[in-house]
Parts: sequence; structure tokens; C-alpha cells
Amino acid sequence: MTPRERATAWLAQDPDPETRAELTALMEAADGGDDAARRDLEERFTGRLQFGTAGLRGALGAGPQRMNRVLVAQAAAGFARFLRDRAPGGRPRIVVGYDGRKNSDVFARDSAELFQAAGLEAILLPRRLPTPVLAFAVRHLGAAAGVMVTASHNPPQDNGYKVYLGGADAGSQIVAPVDAEIAARIDEVAAASPVSDLPRDTGYAIADEEVVAAYVQATARVAPAPAGASDLRWVYTAMHGVGSETVHRVASAAGYPAPVVVAEQIEPDGAFPTVAFPNPEEPGALDLALATAERENAELVIANDPDADRVAVAIPGPDGWRALTGNEVGLLLGRRAARAAAGTPGASLACSLVSSPGLAAIAAHYGIDSHETLTGFKWISRAPGIVFAYEEALGYLVNPETVRDKDGISAAVAVLGLASEARAAGRTLADLLDDVAAEIGHLASAQVSLRVADLSVIGRVMASLRADPPAAFGPIEVARAEDLARPADGSPAGDILRYALGGGSRVIFRPSGTEPKLKAYLDARGESPEGARRSLAAIEEAVRALLDERSR
Repeated sequence: MTPRERATAWLAQDPDPETRAELTALMEAADGGDDAARRDLEERFTGRLQFGTAGLRGALGAGPQRMNRVLVAQAAAGFARFLRDRAPGGRPRIVVGYDGRKNSDVFARDSAELFQAAGLEAILLPRRLPTPVLAFAVRHLGAAAGVMVTASHNPPQDNGYKVYLGGADAGSQIVAPVDAEIAARIDEVAAASPVSDLPRDTGYAIADEEVVAAYVQATARVAPAPAGASDLRWVYTAMHGVGSETVHRVASAAGYPAPVVVAEQIEPDGAFPTVAFPNPEEPGALDLALATAERENAELVIANDPDADRVAVAIPGPDGWRALTGNEVGLLLGRRAARAAAGTPGASLACSLVSSPGLAAIAAHYGIDSHETLTGFKWISRAPGIVFAYEEALGYLVNPETVRDKDGISAAVAVLGLASEARAAGRTLADLLDDVAAEIGHLASAQVSLRVADLSVIGRVMASLRADPPAAFGPIEVARAEDLARPADGSPAGDILRYALGGGSRVIFRPSGTEPKLKAYLDARGESPEGARRSLAAIEEAVRALLDERSR
């Protein structure tokens, strides 16, 4: 079939008037000789958005290369087949959650109807809620699987479909080879018949509010407020996402005062009107929160991303407010967990291989194990014996017994606990970072991203680095280079290049799994804070120049 013929067949089965109108207009423009419309039509109907270990994620719109009701229906029906094949003769339970993005609620209800009709016991969460609540609900309700409709911190035009497995997978996200098995079932559904022929059943259950209350209570136990926390002044932003209600409930249950909120960003709004990218890591995303903190004379800023599975932290300093890096927060929370677990047989800390090497040093300092995994909590959450895990992209797992995924709400409570304990002793989070340095040495980290419009640029740069690897980054020579696409120790492969530099510094390159970016992760060691920062600055300058040169 030609792209035009596939578009015609797609149009006939699309239940969404908005995407039908969009596709009709595009086809008419292409038929009228509009070359841009013709190319757009060909791109949308050549191949399909691939289901992988991140599930589905992409821009909203018509066609198999976009997120829409047809694609989601095919994904739900295919996933139902996979679950039924795993439990022949049974009736697997599946929980569905959704955030505040455009069409999240529609995709969730479509999925619940299709799951129920396919012989699953489908349970829809009672309203738009954070991703960690869905991850919690999979275990709390003894479900075989869970689906969260969210694109997390992606741009406003995106949405996604994240999949969890219960049972032996303990509520973790899917990993290979399960992703390929699910993708094969989805392809079978897509090839067999139009989604308009798929049976639906509106008799799915709506989860009781008890699920949310249980999450709130379990999360509040992560860090009950110490004495003297009642007048802690902190600012919170939900980044136009769904975190606010749950954060307020958890903070109250744990004994912390309510935050001062960033009013412009506190209500869910899928258009994300005040930020270019609803990601706390992005430059400018925290500007309103920092301005609120300055105005309110706050001691701490806490920001969630739109589905509240990540958290950012900012603190005041002699030169004004600064956002802590993901590694700084990870090391603070890792030290907190290591101190509590010291002497516990089998206890471990875990992080992705692009996160700070300081976590392993903390684990060694406190006599517990550590693990380094491929990027993504689908891998990190499966590390044995974890009492804490993190990735530098603002993802933290502080309560592995209840949620097997990054959780920006439980991490926020843990940060409130650290800040309150330090405050009671006349100290700050900055002082706690000094304590970390005193135990493991001085580290500095940064990230450089190359955002592209053409994804082939990323492949070209990675190929160039493999063919002609750098011998040094600025004045610091490369001591050892590793290509993790072909790991020597038989561990899972990834499209990652890692360079160990002299003096204990390092540089890692990898394509983002969720955004059109090539990322470089920089870690520098020094004899002093200033020395680490100088080394980091030299490495960063060299990396930026290298990416500029190789991407032309």
C-alpha cells in the first residue's frame, strides 16, 4: 500500500473527529500539489511509532507515527493479548492511570474499555494522578500490569504510554525482551482488522480512593517531620502537572507545613503556558519558582515535573538561588540511605552508569554494596538489594518496598526531612553537600545536550566518535575508552560511549531515549571544590567544541 492508501484506511477507522479532520485536510493539501503536505503524509504513514522499553511516546496527531486513539487502541489490544498469553485461562488485573496532558484521559478510558472487553480485569484510577501513584497501585492492588498515559516532561505536543509489570517484576517498567513480545502482539492487532472492530466494554472498575490514601500514608512514612520543622518555609511548583494535590497531602501527613506555591504553575494545564519545556532541568523552567522563593524569603524550592516522577531542588546561597544538580541531590539522598542501611547484609545503592561515580564511593564508605546499570529506571529498579537508587536526570527511588520506579513525591519528602534535620542543627543542605565531599572527595558534574531537528545527526555524531575517538578533552587525556554497544563483560548493551580521563574524571555520550537529543555527561574530580569546577569547565568547553564540530 502507498502512504496515501494507508492514510485512507486509517481515516476510516479513526474515532477521533479532531485527528480525522487533521488527516482529511492533510490529504486534500497533498492531493492539491502541496509538496510539504505530501512529505508530511509520507512521513506519518511510513512505518509506525515503535513500542519499546519506554512504551510509546511521541507527538499527538493523525497516523501511525503519532500518538492518537487508533495507535493507543492497537497498543491496548496487543498488550491485552500479551497478558492473556502469559496467564492462559486466567483473568489478569490491570490498572490504568493518566496525567493532565491533552488526551491522557481519553487514551486511558479507551484502554480500560479494550482491556475489559479482552478478558482482563481493568481498573481505572479515579482521576488524573501522578505516575508514582500508578506504579504504587500495581503492587498495592496485586495487578499483573499497569499502564500510565503520560509523556512525563516532554514538550506540550507529546503524549505517551508507559507500561509496568507486576508479579515477579514487582511493578517495574518493562525491559527487553518483553518489549519486543508486546510489540509483536500490537503489530498482529494492527494488521488483523481496523480498531473500530475491536470489542469494548465500559464495565471496568474505578479504583477506590483508598489507593491514593494508601500511597499518601506510605510516602509520608519515608521522612516524618522532625521537631522544629513546623515553620520550614518552602516553595513548590507542579510545573503545570498533576503533583500538587498529592504533594500537599503527603507533606501534611508527614507533619510538614504547606508550601508556598507557584500560583501560575500549580493547576494541571497540558498547554504548559509558562515554560518552553515542562522539564525542571531545562534553562528557565524554574524561574517562576525561584522568583517566588526570593519574594517569600523561602529556605528551599521543590519542583516536580508534570507527572511528578522527578523532582528538582533549589537552595539559596551567597550568590543567589541555585538549582542543585541531579547528582548533588542523588548523593545527598544516597548518603541518607547508606547511613540508615550501614551494616545491613545485601543492602545496596544503585544508579545509572551516566550518574555520578560518587554514589559507589558513598556505598563503599558506609560498607554496603553498589550497582551501576544502563540508563532508565526499568534497569535501575531491578538492581538487587537496593535501599536507594537514582539517575542524574532528577529521578530518585527512596522507597523501593512500595514503588519500583522513580518517585518525585517520596523524594521531595526525603529532601524536606534532610533540610529540616539540618536546619534544627543550624545547618543547610549546602553544608550536607560539604559533608559528602569530606567523605568521598570533591566532585563536579554537568550535562551538555545537542538538540537536533534531524535525528540522523545523532547517529552521525556517534558514528564519528566511534571511528575517530577523542584522545583528550581539553588538557585532560583519555585514559580508557569503552563502547557499551559491545560490552566486554556480557552485560546489557547500550548505545553509549564512555571515556575515563586522567585524575578520575570522565565523559559519557548517549542518545536520549525520550527526546531528540544527544547527551554528554561530564564528571570531574579535584583536590578542592575549585579544582573540580576548573576541571569540569575545561572538559565542558572541549565537549561543546567537539559536538559542534562533529554535528556539522
